[in-house]
Amino acid sequence: MTSTPSKKSCGQACRRSSFVWLIVLLVLSGNSELTADEPSPAERGYKVLRTKRFLPADFDQSTFDALWKVWPEPLRSQARKAAPAERRKLTFSHYGLMEPPGDQAGSGPAIGYVSDGKTGWVMSCLACHAGKVAGKMVPGLGNSHYALQTLTEDVRLTKLTQFKKPSHLDLATLKLPLSTTNGTTNSVVFGIVLGALRDADMNVSRKGPKPRMLHHDMDAPPLWNVKKKRSLYADGFAPKTPRPLMQFMLLPSNSAATVKSWEPDFADVLAWIESLEPPKYPWPVDGALAARGKTLFEKTCSRCHGTYGPDGKYEQKTIPLNVILTDPVRLRALSPEHRRWMKTGWLSRYGKDHVELNPTGYVAPPLDGIWASAPYLHNGSVPTLWHLLHADERPKIWKRTEDGYDRAKTGLEAESFKAVPESVKTPRVRRTYFDTTRPGKSAAGHRFPESLTEPEKRAVLEYLKTL
Repeated sequence: MTSTPSKKSCGQACRRSSFVWLIVLLVLSGNSELTADEPSPAERGYKVLRTKRFLPADFDQSTFDALWKVWPEPLRSQARKAAPAERRKLTFSHYGLMEPPGDQAGSGPAIGYVSDGKTGWVMSCLACHAGKVAGKMVPGLGNSHYALQTLTEDVRLTKLTQFKKPSHLDLATLKLPLSTTNGTTNSVVFGIVLGALRDADMNVSRKGPKPRMLHHDMDAPPLWNVKKKRSLYADGFAPKTPRPLMQFMLLPSNSAATVKSWEPDFADVLAWIESLEPPKYPWPVDGALAARGKTLFEKTCSRCHGTYGPDGKYEQKTIPLNVILTDPVRLRALSPEHRRWMKTGWLSRYGKDHVELNPTGYVAPPLDGIWASAPYLHNGSVPTLWHLLHADERPKIWKRTEDGYDRAKTGLEAESFKAVPESVKTPRVRRTYFDTTRPGKSAAGHRFPESLTEPEKRAVLEYLKTL
């Protein structure tokens, strides 16, 4: 005979069961909260860029605060009369620096620098890869304002007046041009020089031959398009892995063991890069015109640059130099020796990661957020998308405003010149003009839009705002 449980014992069992489930739910809830609080790799990567020091400090706060004293007139007098907060704004504007977001704005290092724990400013990747468009700072956007050459020259001169030792960058400018136009840098050659000081295992070595250096300036591309690509750089020669991102940390003061220990940090940095999304065009768009532009774009431009939208596809293609016809200096600047150094060394896992030894041209990049990423072409020689679509109208010499945006032409608000004005007497002022006649700075090539009529170009231009 089977006994029937009493109501009392059933109630006790149910209460015990409910209690157990409550504990389980609390544990799961607690674990969920812990998981939610843990930073993602992308979040860790951004924190690395904002807080971790990989290089020696370029200068300290007292040197930065005194930079205005070496400025030419009337800028020097203007800064002398300004209150400290206003003088900081003037200094940031003068060198193309950006305030950090949030509570730190208005004090300490700019967004492209981190503190050395004292008062020093240490350069980070964001010096070139956090820029602004129409006055708004965007992490991952190339800093088309950065006056690195002028800043470093002024830092060196200011340190002399303060009896301070020069930094590695101060000394580098005595032999190596950092940039000849504000907003661009001689970054490719930086990598060549630092690579020449390392063997395949990343050990510091000065036994190798002196590298061939073909100086030229590059425009920092928007980082949000990296996730669509399978390799890095304008010619696509380097593998898209964390190690090539570490090239600019190869100062001899960093040992091979130290460099290799940073690989997890740069894995997180790459995760941050691949998490980026482009900013949306903030002004009205003519929907009907953009729709016509999309049809035209997909019949013409998409064969190189891919398609966009929910079903969009991008296949990375390298366009031969004799087809693209843009400035060839960047392609020729990397010597076969430097390319082999990467292919046979630690940076490519000793050749396990593909390194292109003989690139024939330039990669046609994805165009997401292209409205925000002026100037255009790999050397930053074209100020607006309208000029990109009208090759014969590209300015020979141009100078941008600081925060203006040309909504009609879609790109930088810029004034065109037939020649650099005769009143320009000093290199610092000349660097505010983009001169397409100088080596490596040609605005030629990419004439594919010539197949479009003028109304078709207007439609394509409107569509590009939507990407």
